[in-house]
Amino acid sequence: MSLNVIKKVIDLGDGRTIEIETGKLAKQADGSVVVKMGDTMLLATVVSSPEAKEGVDFLPLSVDYQEKYAATGRIPGGFLRREARLSDYEVLISRLVDRALRPLFPEDYHADTQVMISLISADKDIMPDALAGLAASAALAVSDIPFNGPISEVRVAKIDGQLVINPTLSQLKNATLEFIVAGSEHDINMVEGEAAEIAEEELVEAIKFAHAAIKVQCFVQKELAIEVGKTEKRTYSHEHSNEDLKKAIYEATYQKVYDVASSASAKDERAVKFKAVRDEYIETLGEIDDITKSLAKKYYHDVEYDAIRNLVLDEGKRLDGRTTKQIRPIWSEVGYLPAAHGSAVFTRGETQSLTSVTLGAKDDEQMIDGAFINGYQKFMLHYNFPGFSTGEVRPNRGAGRREIGHGNLAQRSLKRVLPAEDENPYTIRIVSDILESNGSSSMATVCAGTLALMDAGVKITNPVSGIAMGLITNEMGTKYAILSDILGDEDHLGDMDFKVTGTKNGIVAVQMDLKINGLSYEVLANALEQAKEGRLHILGEMAKTITAPREDYKPHAPRIVTIKIDKEFIGAVIGPGGKIIQEMQRETGATISIEEVNNVGIVQVFADNKASIDAALGRIRAIASKPEVGEIYEGKVKSIMPFGAFVEIMPGKDGLLHISEIDHRRIETMDGIFQIGDEVRVKLLDVDKQGKLKLSRKVLLPKPEPKQ
Repeated sequence: MSLNVIKKVIDLGDGRTIEIETGKLAKQADGSVVVKMGDTMLLATVVSSPEAKEGVDFLPLSVDYQEKYAATGRIPGGFLRREARLSDYEVLISRLVDRALRPLFPEDYHADTQVMISLISADKDIMPDALAGLAASAALAVSDIPFNGPISEVRVAKIDGQLVINPTLSQLKNATLEFIVAGSEHDINMVEGEAAEIAEEELVEAIKFAHAAIKVQCFVQKELAIEVGKTEKRTYSHEHSNEDLKKAIYEATYQKVYDVASSASAKDERAVKFKAVRDEYIETLGEIDDITKSLAKKYYHDVEYDAIRNLVLDEGKRLDGRTTKQIRPIWSEVGYLPAAHGSAVFTRGETQSLTSVTLGAKDDEQMIDGAFINGYQKFMLHYNFPGFSTGEVRPNRGAGRREIGHGNLAQRSLKRVLPAEDENPYTIRIVSDILESNGSSSMATVCAGTLALMDAGVKITNPVSGIAMGLITNEMGTKYAILSDILGDEDHLGDMDFKVTGTKNGIVAVQMDLKINGLSYEVLANALEQAKEGRLHILGEMAKTITAPREDYKPHAPRIVTIKIDKEFIGAVIGPGGKIIQEMQRETGATISIEEVNNVGIVQVFADNKASIDAALGRIRAIASKPEVGEIYEGKVKSIMPFGAFVEIMPGKDGLLHISEIDHRRIETMDGIFQIGDEVRVKLLDVDKQGKLKLSRKVLLPKPEPKQ
């Protein structure tokens, strides 16, 4: 059997290369490639149905990234010992690829399309997420599926003051900024990442640097498509059309829609008015078939789209009556939940987050059991978006991809201002419950999370706020409006959704999605500067509620005390099979964790009251302390011999109390002197070279008066 294998190589310019191969694996898919960098290999496949389903007026695209545990030589955990549902990490990578690909499919292409990316081999220092977008786009490039690409994704980081493309995992530990950037050879269409309070100009510089690498990768994909012979894409017809109906709807409803849009009505009232205009027109059509009715609704949506955008471009006026730079009214409150360790309510316009902070022990850390990334994390942020927040009836089925993505953006933002590891002994969990939503609940989560952390007494380095920006342009791209603090409708109808979080000092996280081609860096810079103004305004509003972390934790918050012990005592504190440490936890009510770090035992004692902590610490110190010559101990008789008694002065540490050291008077026999278990006060006289302890009782007794 002969194979028509084609390979292309991308030179990263620093001695590293990326290889794209097609024609060897998964040949029954519409498109299939293997992308390789070092020992990391991704298999990407794409399949699209020949026809669209009846009545579908959108692109049913699914993107799944999954890591095979065999890629890293590991067997999955859990009962089944096989790959299960996607982890949060895999979902986040899937979202990155989806957001980069989706805007580049033709608007009228509605066939079911599935992109699958699998990590089949992993180099532990080469991160696969930066290659996933390239692999997906290359699979589309070697298929006949219509796609206005190619695109690619790269990671850009600044390490030791230098920008680097696709740095290694070990290099990232020293990065001051880290972004995944996606785009075509002409434009950027997606950015996501975090930074250490950088200036807006530094972000633009990083995006430009990333785009230069993306252009090279897109050019290689075009060459690959030519060599495979897939420059001609399949023909399709997925939409009905009726130009006369479209024109009639525009003429009959545009001004009415424009008037509703300019009325500055509330969200629900505005929706009722828009629907009334649509239904009134459809009634004038009389008896119509389902296709015509569906087209009428689609064309009416287009009228709304044009009218709302023109209102902003022509009058600088928005749906709720605000100017382009105006932020909605803000109010906030801390300590709203009396039993929580920290809490806050943050409301901006019609968006509201109720956020809580819980402080936990080391045992509360989250275990990450992924094929590529595994270990523990002590900071978690969970974002919940129930149906009632938008007045909808929607079953609660747990966190979906949207909730995971929004929560991750907020977590990135707040992670950057947490105290250093050695200054924060707690595992921290933040939960944001969105109670109302009309525009950027993820940014409300950042603000509420900051307030709740300060209410909990967590010593964050700086408060963080976030703002969602929008962009509306005309068809020629000659006129544009940047919108601060966008509404839900503006998110849907705009050309850009740009979320920026930061402190007074600079940007800490960014998430940007572009729905148009041709965004200039000048417009991007203007958007960032306007976002900075809005971000600082929101910080000022938050400061009216609380300006700095509380001096101490809440009275009911648990306390953690950390002590260090010699490495040799770790086993003694734990005990055989964990017997000693479990007994201490049971009897004191404290939670105790112990680990070895740099040849030192680090012990954390966690409890919600001082008595429990003191009791546990006393027992640990008794086990882990070394006997000191000259110290006095309250010991317990463990055994009696003819020549004296062995007395335990510390757990597991016995010393000999010789018969001559019991009393000043001469004792001939040990009979009747002590019983097993008797408590006796002794002084440590000496520790010999073999570690044996010499004790004395008589030195603590008053000397008898000399006989006259």
